[in-house]
Amino acid sequence: MKEELMTNIEQEMMSVLDNAQMEQLKRVLKHCFYNVKVTFEEQDIEKELNNNKLLDSFLSSKHIEGCSAKSLKYYRSTIENMYKSVKKHVKHITTDDLREYLDIYQKKNNASKVTIDNVRRIFSSYFAWLEDEDYIIKSPVRRIHKVKTGKSVKETYTDEMLEIMRDSCENIRDLAMIDLLASTGMRVGELVTLDITDIDFDNRECVVFGKGDKERRVYFDARTKIHLSNYIKSRKDDNQALFVTLLAPHQRLKISGVEIRLRELGRKLNIPKVHPHKFRRTLATRAIDKGMPIEQVQKLLGHTKIDTTLQYAMVDEANVKLAHKKYIC
Repeated sequence: MKEELMTNIEQEMMSVLDNAQMEQLKRVLKHCFYNVKVTFEEQDIEKELNNNKLLDSFLSSKHIEGCSAKSLKYYRSTIENMYKSVKKHVKHITTDDLREYLDIYQKKNNASKVTIDNVRRIFSSYFAWLEDEDYIIKSPVRRIHKVKTGKSVKETYTDEMLEIMRDSCENIRDLAMIDLLASTGMRVGELVTLDITDIDFDNRECVVFGKGDKERRVYFDARTKIHLSNYIKSRKDDNQALFVTLLAPHQRLKISGVEIRLRELGRKLNIPKVHPHKFRRTLATRAIDKGMPIEQVQKLLGHTKIDTTLQYAMVDEANVKLAHKKYIC
């Protein structure tokens, strides 16, 4: 309780004192409160409700900004878990509290550096919002720096792999599905929400709704057009969904259904790590490798930030050598 009171005083004075004065204030507080016992009349449940109310307001603001329901759920669980561990009102949470929480979280869950940095970014967003809304004086996350993570080279499909998968499809639905993923680079979540009426065969394009319900147009090639058309013509059901289950009652295919189907195909063909997102990464890598401007790739994939697009792309080493000869030698 004493530490919380001292922290509250420091936060209140932070806007009017410089660094040297703040250090002096901390020394004075430690001296004056030495051997002093402090108790708060505020009940723990009242603090909890207050924290939860602030969290609800924060999530409402993120929802207005366009965050998906999945992201909001992740934000809530991450912050609530921190609340349960730290057990303080947000005004009294310090940098050391959050550092200790992240350290314990990493050890307890054997979490990767990427996961820990994701948690840190959520805390940063939350406490920055609290600061902007004047609920706290200064975010305690400011002094918690980005976690350094190694950059791993993620695999893409080769032309041979794609052709083998196409040739090995046992039904026209899977063939059309693979072609659409490979030629558009759309997310699997976007794929399963498509309806037949969303497909513009004349212009070889369709409109998808990405993260945050953002609408964008994607394009497919002539081969995909043929296979999609053949698949739709072969259908005997009246479901409006573009991709449905093979067995009656032919319900809309779910994300898990697509993932399971591709994983089974990969095991059958001995192709490692076959999953929907790999088609997206392959498209981005090839587009940049063949000279497509990064800004256009960004628009094609529906990324808000260009840094996200760059993470998907791997430049072929042989082309780097050719570029060196062209521009340097």
